[in-house]
Amino acid sequence: MTKYAIYFHQQWVGDHPMEWFLSRVEPSTAVCEEMEAAGVLVFAGGLVEDMSQAFSADGTSGTMVVSDGPYTETTEYLGGITIIEVPDLETAKMWAAKVAEGCGWPQEVREVK
Repeated sequence: MTKYAIYFHQQWVGDHPMEWFLSRVEPSTAVCEEMEAAGVLVFAGGLVEDMSQAFSADGTSGTMVVSDGPYTETTEYLGGITIIEVPDLETAKMWAAKVAEGCGWPQEVREVK
């Protein structure tokens, strides 16, 4: 079995009215419940959108430095991540498509090493 990360950048979500977001709760929750029932879900969760709550840690210089904000200045940032454990990439792609359908925005899938 191999672990895969299914994730999205917050900017992929797009601008929608609150009613639209509320309409995505049931289908996205249903996909998580389906993954859990299938025994493939390791973890799923969204990340806080407020980037003032993001911190960077760097110890590459031999001294630990923690600073406010993301490590690099960027216009995109991670919005949520799901970790699954499945037999192969094709199965991971299938689950990623279900997550995308449930959420209503694109997802990316990559193997976790």
